[in-house]
Amino acid sequence: MAAETAEQPAVWRRLLAEAGPDGSSGLDAAAALIRRRAPRFALLAARGTSDHAALYAKYLMEITLGMPVGLVSPSTYTAYGARPDLTGVLMVAISQSGGSPDLLRTLEVARAGGALTVAVTNNASSALAGAAHAHVDVLAGPERAVAATKSYTAQLLALYLLLDRVRGGTGEVGGLPDRAEEVLARDAEVAGIAVRYRFADRMITSGRGYSYPTAREAALKLMETAYVSAQAFSGADLLHGPLAMVEPRVPVLAVMSAGAGGDAFSPVLDALAERDADVLTVGRPGTTLPLPQVDEPLAPLLEILPFQLLARHVAVDRGGDPDAPRGLRKVTETM
Repeated sequence: MAAETAEQPAVWRRLLAEAGPDGSSGLDAAAALIRRRAPRFALLAARGTSDHAALYAKYLMEITLGMPVGLVSPSTYTAYGARPDLTGVLMVAISQSGGSPDLLRTLEVARAGGALTVAVTNNASSALAGAAHAHVDVLAGPERAVAATKSYTAQLLALYLLLDRVRGGTGEVGGLPDRAEEVLARDAEVAGIAVRYRFADRMITSGRGYSYPTAREAALKLMETAYVSAQAFSGADLLHGPLAMVEPRVPVLAVMSAGAGGDAFSPVLDALAERDADVLTVGRPGTTLPLPQVDEPLAPLLEILPFQLLARHVAVDRGGDPDAPRGLRKVTETM
């Protein structure tokens, strides 16, 4: 997990280098197909970590493309056998391995129902890639650790580049790999923070806007590597009830970008302070762990990095092995 976390800047550089017309990512072809078909609506299908990448894409598509977007429940297509008319709909399936049977079946049903289908995977030879009209390869390379790190951020970057191309953008990411190296170089600082959480049984993660998917992915990393019962809430939902369970013994990890999402999260910090909560803030200047500043849609790629480091350190501090979490395999097959 440590090695793959450290590979992320190199993975991003590889994806950026292969993102052009002659590259192997397939980004240009997928974007051209989407522009040509001009879908009226989009659906996103994913599981696990990839589901958080899908949520990120939902924010991007709704905000930058002005397109209504829904997150698919694959069981409606598999367990319940629904066969909706998806004429004029874009279905994007996101999977690291491209090997989950329920996502494959969902994409097949969507295509048969008239949808334009795009697969985003880390495996160009997967069944999911072959079932789609177009495939985007995130080019993360083999990932051995059960906990996804480099494949997740490669998905985020690939989705950003794809949708930027759809709207005719320049694809400029402002030296993002260099900024990632700056964050990962603070591993010792994060290790010192992790000591605070060695004996924590419960945690809450929260964020708003583009940072909400980061909060969800941070919670998953803590659960699957350190066995912490971590619950993720949007900042707004936290105030709608779950705030009642916040107390000094339940640490809150808050993600705040320097943008509209971070601004909207400020009242949540006030409510947490009233409850004497133990809060770790990550992101914008003035937080506990301020990060290099980039455009808000790109911030999630940097925001998740300290949480990947934190989850690994908490797991090791608690005597665990984050490379071999109990009961989990790298590829989870559901239907």
